Amino acid sequence: MGTPYATAYRGLFQRADAKPGETVLVHGASGGVGTAAVQLARARGLRVFGTAGSNEGRKLAREQGAHEVFDHRAPDQFEQILKATGGRGVDVIVELLANVNLGKDLTILAKSGRVAIIGSRGRVEINPRDAMQRDADLRGVVMPNTSPADLASIHAALVAGLENGTLRPVIGKEFTLAEAAQAHRAVMEPGAVGKIVLVLKE
Repeated sequence: MGTPYATAYRGLFQRADAKPGETVLVHGASGGVGTAAVQLARARGLRVFGTAGSNEGRKLAREQGAHEVFDHRAPDQFEQILKATGGRGVDVIVELLANVNLGKDLTILAKSGRVAIIGSRGRVEINPRDAMQRDADLRGVVMPNTSPADLASIHAALVAGLENGTLRPVIGKEFTLAEAAQAHRAVMEPGAVGKIVLVLKE
């Protein structure tokens, strides 16, 4: 729970200031942070779009509450997403792979749209005019920068979500502690579904 849900909550609500009624796009909606973001956004009253790279991942994103799900391997995924908004664009993007998506993200934002950059594996080139035309904000997210007051707020929200059933952690794979190296490799593989968990077995 701690890292994926806290990161998703901070990105959505403390950094991107997502509000009920807005449209949010979660890139990688089938992974640990992605499923958390979908559940949190849906519970808060946002219209939720997600992307995933496999049929299994897209099915999971729908099950977690995404209103619409797109294949992030499709060459026209951004055109599909923009069309689904009626050409208006999305208000918030939860970006888990900025080095691949950020340049295109800026082309599908609504006016005053925000991108919460949670993950990236390298550099990316963007056209600043795409941000300028939309008064867009790019907001970095990293948990060590969270203030004690914001952490307390996050934890209170997550506990409430667990108690009322709106938050349901998804476990994709389990590894024993002896398989920790294999688990680390699995984290980096594409097509994540839920969280990878290390378990102690007697």
